[in-house]
Amino acid sequence: MLVATPRHALAQATSQAGERTQPKARIAPATRPKAAVPTPRTRAVRKAPARRFVPAVPSVGRLNGLHATEDALDLRSAVALVVDSETDEVLFSKNPNAVLPIASITKLMTALVVVESGTSLGESLAVLPEDVRATAGSNTRRRLAPGTQLTRGEMLRLALMASENRAAYALGRSHPGGVGAFVEAMNAKARLLGMHDTRYVEPTGLSSENRSSAQDLARLVRAASEHPIIREYSTSSDAVVEMGRRQVQFRNTNSLVHNPEWEIAVQKTGYIAAAGRCVVMQAQMAGRRLIMVLLDSAGRYSRIGDAERLRRWLFEIPARAKAAVPGAAAARADAAVDTTAAVPAAAPDESPATAIPPGPEAEPAVVQPR
Repeated sequence: MLVATPRHALAQATSQAGERTQPKARIAPATRPKAAVPTPRTRAVRKAPARRFVPAVPSVGRLNGLHATEDALDLRSAVALVVDSETDEVLFSKNPNAVLPIASITKLMTALVVVESGTSLGESLAVLPEDVRATAGSNTRRRLAPGTQLTRGEMLRLALMASENRAAYALGRSHPGGVGAFVEAMNAKARLLGMHDTRYVEPTGLSSENRSSAQDLARLVRAASEHPIIREYSTSSDAVVEMGRRQVQFRNTNSLVHNPEWEIAVQKTGYIAAAGRCVVMQAQMAGRRLIMVLLDSAGRYSRIGDAERLRRWLFEIPARAKAAVPGAAAARADAAVDTTAAVPAAAPDESPATAIPPGPEAEPAVVQPR
């Protein structure tokens, strides 16, 4: 059973020298000066220069030099794209054509295939040993126990909200024809959406062979946002699952869904070592419905920091446009930023990072006794 909640001392030392006691003598000794008290040295404190976070295991984007790309906002993400969902106007762009591993952003396509397949969301599914084996290496602190019974809809919520890998794999396994047919359906849907740089090999995102570009992912976000159930489940705050005699609380992996300054319609986060930190969203910002894609961000919280930088920058566009030289062309030039680097995109079969072991999403579960 699943119960979901919606979104809404440095001590300083001194030294002291005393006078030495002189022995008695028949002849008065020459006057000896007192020993000078040494003055403590004040060491200049040198402030270490700020250093960017560099992961121990480099991502595909870092191996391909994408993190060397400069941009106007000094983002920590190797890839960034902001697009108007209704007009397709590009407001911000950084390496939008680079093809990279997308980690659990994969689950957004998994959800799309499940919702559009016509399979019953009320059908009961169980977590099987096959699901456990297929997701080995994922987060051990946030797992559905083998034998857990949930409906397909509840599995879908956990896959989108908490990035639960066993739930996502169970969704693919229970598809008519099994996982193989499900992956074929994922790739067919990608082609239908015009996602020509995208390839899927499994439904969870644990494989670094699941790859896409920012431009393709913007198309995926737009398509997913058309389904109310995907919007609701991806932005749920938390959910409680009963597993035997205990209750496990699963939380949304995107902290921005709790932030009242963000109006997020649909979102998905992702992380494996080869992909870095990723996030895609559709949100209402500056009076517009915008799609934001951030891939291969270095540092645990950097993707959220980049999203905040972009949001503030977007709200400043009207003020900059007024201060710009009169003329529509000047206003458009001021509003749009293109920092695309001439770095070749990583081909799906050429990356040396395909053998990098996957890492988990970062949000743990909270176990509560019943």
